[in-house]
Order: sequence, then C-alpha cells, then structure tokens
Amino acid sequence: MSFVEVETLDDPRLDAYARLTEAQLRNKLEPEKGIFIAESLKVIDRALAGGMVPLSVLMTPEWMDAAADMLERIQQAGEGGADVPIYVGPADELQKLTGFKLTRGILCAMRRPKMPSAEDLLATCRNGGPARRVAVLEGIVDHTNVGAIFRSAAALNVDAVLVTPTCCDPLYRRAVRVSMGTVFQVPWTRLGEDMHDWPDRGLERLHALGFKTAAMALSDDSLSLGDPALAAEEKLALVFGTEGDGLSPRTIATCDYTVRIPMSHGVDSLNVAAASAVAFWELCAR
Repeated sequence: MSFVEVETLDDPRLDAYARLTEAQLRNKLEPEKGIFIAESLKVIDRALAGGMVPLSVLMTPEWMDAAADMLERIQQAGEGGADVPIYVGPADELQKLTGFKLTRGILCAMRRPKMPSAEDLLATCRNGGPARRVAVLEGIVDHTNVGAIFRSAAALNVDAVLVTPTCCDPLYRRAVRVSMGTVFQVPWTRLGEDMHDWPDRGLERLHALGFKTAAMALSDDSLSLGDPALAAEEKLALVFGTEGDGLSPRTIATCDYTVRIPMSHGVDSLNVAAASAVAFWELCAR
C-alpha cells in the first residue's frame, strides 16, 4: 500500500480534507472531476459496496490495524487500477479538522458518481424492477435532515429518492455521515438542474412515468396518511418540503393528493425527517 506520512494539515495534498469548501468539492463547473468525503469505516464500506471510487485516504496511525481489510478494498477499487495514497498524520494534528472525532479516525476522498436521469433511475431500482414508491425532497436545506431521510428510506423500503434543484446535496459530508452511508444504498438523482425545472416540469415527468404524487402538507382537504386510496396506488411519489415553510403552494396545488399525518395533543406537524419515516412505514412495502 502507498502509505504517506504527513506532519501538518497545511500539506497541500490534504486540500480536499482541510481547505476546500463543499461547493469546491462538488465542482459544479466540471462535475466529472467532483469529489466527496466519506467518514468512518462503516460509511466507507457502504460507499465501496455502492461502487464509489476512492481517490485518497486520511487517517491516524492507531487505526491502521483495524482498517487493514478496508484499506485493501480501497486499493482494489482505485481509479484505473492506480494506487490510492493513504495519508497518515498525527492524531493531535488531525483533531483540528471539524468533526474529526466523529470519523473514527479515517476519511476517504471519493469520486462523485455520474447522476442518471430520473427516467433511467426509476426504470430499474434496487429491487430489479421499476420504482413504485419514491421520495421527492423539495428545498430541504438541512444536511442532517437529508441524511436522516435517506437512512429511513433505506430502512423502510423506499425504491428511490429524487432531489429537487433547491435541495441540499446528499453527498455533503454531514448528510453522508448522518445517513450512515445509506445514501450509497438508496438509488437517487436530481430532478432537474435549476429552479425552473421544479415543480411543474418535475411533476410532469413523474406523471408521465405513471406516478401519482402526494404532497405531505396540512390543508383543509388533505387525506389522512392511512387512507386506503394512497396504499392502493401502484406508483406513488411522496413529496416533502423544506423546514419551516414546507411545500410551496404551487407544488401542493399540482400534486394529485395532499396528505397529513394524524396527530394528537395539539401538535400540528413533525420535523421533515420524522414525518418521512412515518410516511415510509405506512406506505412502503414491508
């Protein structure tokens, strides 16, 4: 293996870990060169299993034995068969990285995957057939919520997740971390490239694919989540809105259903991540 000792985070070879912003890592001008950071052995394991390509590793010496098998897998998955540099630095120096204590001592820079079209993604999902239950995320800007939604989607049999142009990136470090790597298990892609692609164009694409759309929102004419009409739909896309304001009025008006979660004690709504888990449990195959 290609172990490389580093003494300081000032080393320019560690720019991806120590200095580049999330936007710079994503590299919108040249997305084929974009990267993301996977943190911890579990997340890296799921990323490799999902076909992600490692570019480099940053770790502390005390994790070298525990990570030996993982490092072998990383080398085997290197881009074009090339050696993947493994940067090893002193713990006290790497602790200066924000959140490093949560990574269990190892980070991996990986190549961003090419995103398929929504049509291609939904034609064949993780069950080998066309998607029937899909989550759509509109304008959700909290990385923790996006990561938590992906974790629930993986656990509760959601076939795919579609991210609208105003939603934060599921491959941001915190989103990946909170998802526990399930962002690499649930098929996902973006539904449009800019704000003009949603909601009208995006919902039209879903309707053209045979999906009924359900806006998760409070309204006087909303259906209860347990309404049999929802469960009876062959293809259903559940649309979740941004924190605070929820879905836009245009989205709600254009969806086939407006759906609420019945609640008690005067509580009118749940956090979007919690609401998604309840909806997935009720409407996705168990």
